[in-house]
Amino acid sequence: MKRGFTRIGAISLMLGLAACASVSASAPETAPDSSMDAQAPLSVFLVRHAEKKTGDDPSLTLAGEARALALADLLEDANIERIHSSDYKRTRETAAPLAARLSLEVELYDPRDLPGIAQRLKAEGGRHLVVGHSNTTGELTELLGGEGGAPIVEATEYDRLYHVTTGADGEMVSTLLRFGQRSP
Repeated sequence: MKRGFTRIGAISLMLGLAACASVSASAPETAPDSSMDAQAPLSVFLVRHAEKKTGDDPSLTLAGEARALALADLLEDANIERIHSSDYKRTRETAAPLAARLSLEVELYDPRDLPGIAQRLKAEGGRHLVVGHSNTTGELTELLGGEGGAPIVEATEYDRLYHVTTGADGEMVSTLLRFGQRSP
């Protein structure tokens, strides 16, 4: 069963991320046992690539580069363990600033196989960023158990950030946020 998403500001997200970081940082270390073999909870941030130039496989515009930096600023302390991107310049460039800050490799996925990446993310657990497209981000959110909401406006909407996570009761919870300069 999935819960509906709520719209909250970046301040709420950052407070929640800070609380998660302080809890995990203060958790005592224990010896591994069979009960520790449980899968880590899943936490996935999903975004469409930032503003792009025109043409075949375009790079980001200056506004897109600024948005990619804003994403890195927002998620730098979110304990992201893996970053996934489709194999297009605009998605790789959107993921690059956060990947550089966290010293993570950007892992490529096939946006034509959304069920495949959803299955892999669910099986692995952990904390991820997935950079996709206007026609894949909402759908992948739904495949992970979240609410995709209205379709992303392909021509102008670049500020949507979904967060899909396993709740305390095991149900998937999704949150829709906005980041960077507001899209028209």
